[in-house]
Amino acid sequence: MPQDLPLAGEEEGLLTAFGRYERALMADDLAELDALFAPGHATLRADGATALVGADHIAAYRAARGGAPQRWLRRVHVRWIGPGDAYVVAETDRVAGAGLQTQWWHRDEEGWRVRAAHVSGGPVAGPDPSAAADPATWRLRGEPLVAGAGSGPLHGLRVAVKDLVAVAGQRVGGGVPAWLAQAPLEEAHAPALQRLLDAGADVAGIAQTDEFAFSLMGVNEHSGTPVNARAPGRVPGGSSSGSAAAVAAGTADLGLGTDTAGSLRVPGSYCGLYAWRPTHGAVPSEGVMPLAEDFDSVGLLARDGATLRRAGHVLLGADPGTPVGRPEALLRSRTLSELASPETALAVEAALTALSVATGLPVVDVDVPADAPARWTAAFRTVQAAQAWSHHGPFLQAHPDAVSPSVAARFRAGEAVDAPAVAAAREVIASTRAWLDVVLAQGWLCLPSTSTPALLREAGPDGFEAARAGTLQLTTLASQCGVPALGLPWGRVGELPVGLCVLAPRGADADLLALLEALGPA
Repeated sequence: MPQDLPLAGEEEGLLTAFGRYERALMADDLAELDALFAPGHATLRADGATALVGADHIAAYRAARGGAPQRWLRRVHVRWIGPGDAYVVAETDRVAGAGLQTQWWHRDEEGWRVRAAHVSGGPVAGPDPSAAADPATWRLRGEPLVAGAGSGPLHGLRVAVKDLVAVAGQRVGGGVPAWLAQAPLEEAHAPALQRLLDAGADVAGIAQTDEFAFSLMGVNEHSGTPVNARAPGRVPGGSSSGSAAAVAAGTADLGLGTDTAGSLRVPGSYCGLYAWRPTHGAVPSEGVMPLAEDFDSVGLLARDGATLRRAGHVLLGADPGTPVGRPEALLRSRTLSELASPETALAVEAALTALSVATGLPVVDVDVPADAPARWTAAFRTVQAAQAWSHHGPFLQAHPDAVSPSVAARFRAGEAVDAPAVAAAREVIASTRAWLDVVLAQGWLCLPSTSTPALLREAGPDGFEAARAGTLQLTTLASQCGVPALGLPWGRVGELPVGLCVLAPRGADADLLALLEALGPA
């Protein structure tokens, strides 16, 4: 159909809808704006930095930004694609300069609605213009979003808070726009966050997370993939993805996140950061959205060890655990090393040698049965899946399209787990805990944080799942045994960072953090 020949009445209806959109935009009429965007996960809204995917995420973004900047239409161009479809390009004037908006409008049974839009030119209004500039990393930012006590050991440090942790006056979104849309405002800060604020740290903003924290790659279908400043073009790791990306980029000094199956240690490895997963239960988890309560732990990411150590002691509070002192050796398992790619294993071996030299501790080999990692990983995943479904299954049954297919499949696996399967898995976990207790009485166990460096963003679902499966055999040991784990970003595969992970006995968090004081920068 020629571009200048719409069907009878179509152009009038389109321009009427476009006028409604402009009035709603200037009035910040969220209900009208939502009605004028096509529903579903295919709707797009992009600017010069990134694309928002899905009507729910676009709506959540609008609700958080606080309105669009004032603008005036200069010219409007309509180009017809075919009956019921047209491009509308609007040239605008703003206080900050000229702007340009391109929209694809489609007419369905409800009338004309936007299926895709791209906006450029001028700043975006909101709590902080940079929040909208990088929505893949930040859900909400401020200057600061929440001010700390004004003095204390963490004064001047900026914290990127994972969007599982309660921030008073804000909603917890969990990386899922449909959840965010119905979440209540939090009445108080999570106790872990309150400890950081009381020590003088400021909240820079609320950082994005993988959907319900049930992923390790740092990819979110709704908000996008945060930029990994330490490995451009590659994923940041997750699920504490936004926190890690912000710290790696220097827009935050600390990442407050969670680790169930490696969600601090994996992004620490991929982004070249120090990562600490505390002893299970050592840091309060109240006010934090759960995934699997048997394994969830609240911890930290930082660019340098000294900052991590200071903040770690603040999080531990008045009860730092049971000191065990300096270990007698650094322990190495060939079985665990071989779970990583050859290049990663070599890089981690070099990091272990450097750690041995820095501490003066010998490296001692320990035996891990070849079939043990697969066995303990299967047991972990059984209990994790059952608990994840217990927490989020009812919501996902009511909102079946709320999460991406790969994440939905993990939750559905939990629906099928019965009580005998959980009981059998718990027996394996108890056996693994007893075995690791004996091992850690001999020294601290050192292993790769991940099976590979950060994957390319284009690796796709199959590539991500293969990397996730390999890494889980390394990360789930600390998770199911409840021991503290410290990720050191000392390995290099070419220019890509990889982490060396050190496991200590339960309750030895202060001793593990003290290691950072002696090491200095790597």
